[in-house]
Order: sequence, then C-alpha cells, then structure tokens
Amino acid sequence: MINLKTPEEIAMMRQAGRILALCHQAIAPMIRPGRTTLEINDFAESFLTRHGASQVTKGYKGFPYATCASVNDVIAHGFPNDTPLRSGDIVKIDIVCSVDGWMADSARTYAVGDISEEAGKLIRVTRECLEMSIPKAVIGSRIGDVTHIIKKHAEAAGFSVVRGLVGHGIGRSLHEQPSFDHAGEPGKGFMLKEGMVITIEPMLNTGSEEMYIELDGWTARTWDGGLSAQFEHTVAITKKGPLILTKL
Repeated sequence: MINLKTPEEIAMMRQAGRILALCHQAIAPMIRPGRTTLEINDFAESFLTRHGASQVTKGYKGFPYATCASVNDVIAHGFPNDTPLRSGDIVKIDIVCSVDGWMADSARTYAVGDISEEAGKLIRVTRECLEMSIPKAVIGSRIGDVTHIIKKHAEAAGFSVVRGLVGHGIGRSLHEQPSFDHAGEPGKGFMLKEGMVITIEPMLNTGSEEMYIELDGWTARTWDGGLSAQFEHTVAITKKGPLILTKL
C-alpha cells in the first residue's frame, strides 16, 4: 500500500529535509584527513537535536548509529568507527531525521583531501545522475522514466548502477512502499501520483554492480573492491512538479 501525503504532511517532511540539508552543510568542512566517521556521527546526532529534529536510524532494526558512514568500497550502511580518514578516501554520509514523526532521508559523497581522477569522476557522475533524474519525477510518469536516465548516464561514463539496494517511499516510516532499483526502463514500473514521497538515491560503482553484505548484516561492499558513490534526496510528487525536500 502506498501512502499518499497531503500538502500539510509534505510541509512537515520539508522541515525535516531542511534540517538534513543544514546538517550536511555543517559536515562538509569536517571531512578531512585525520577525522573519524565516529566523530562525524556524533556531531550529526548532536546537530539534529539542537535543531529540533530526531535521528531515526539508531535502533532501527538493530542499527547502532545515527548515521551511515561508508568509505571507499562500502556502498551503503557502513558503521561509523574511529579509524581516521585518509587523503584519497571518499566517504558517503547517509542521515535520516524526523520532525514530529515526519521523516526525510539524504546522502552525500564527500572527497577526503586529494582524491584520484577516477574517484572525482565517480562522485561527479553520481551527483549528475541524481540531478538529471529528479525532473522526470512528475505525475503520470513511470518510475522507469526516472531511473532509466540514471542507468544511461552512469553506463555512458563507464560506471555500473547498484541494483541490490533500492529507493523507497518515506513518511512516518523510514521504508514505505513503493521500492525500486535505479536502473529501470522507460514506461516501466509503477506510475507516479500526486502525494507520493520517495527517495531517489543512485549508487554507482567503478567496477561491477555486484555487492555483498558483511556478517554484521548491514555493511554493503562492492564485490570486486571498486569504489562506490551515492547521492540521495527525498522528493515529493506534486502538481507543480517534483519538490526536493532535502535541500535548502
């Protein structure tokens, strides 16, 4: 069952989304060699509290932290830890927060110090995939119309699109229906309707799209050890077009 949101409910989610955008803005200058992802996690949790939002992921199905921190070949759901980041790393920070029970979800990939040309291209193309796909998220479109542009742009640049982790509906629950991968075909999949709120979150790898989950039950890594990048926004489908809830 897909829960359609009213304009008032979307406005509540927008409040949460703005706080997330501010949190990412505050995190950006912290990303440097020597910093740990556990420090970033603790800062983010404190930031959300100070701004009137609640973190969502700590305790969700046993996940132990307020953020996901995924370095290099970790695609998503990485555990923050006390290992210092090194120049050349790339790190994905994924955060979910709520205001009065209404949630928003966003992720960004950050460069640590001087990164390789390949890593820089991966980050740029992944961001472009997100930016290019969102305008397709309009009433009457199929989800394949949105995600095909991700697949097309990523593969033209020589990257693969992760299928094993999906975008999803969001509202008063973190994972609502519908769910979808990010490599669809035009005209395929469910139709977008007014009031839907979904996460669009392409994950691109430098090598194979294949992945595996570590024994902790969460950490998703590229099968071949290649780099992975992710960008994510929470997007509402409205009469005026797609509304990005997780930007300033």
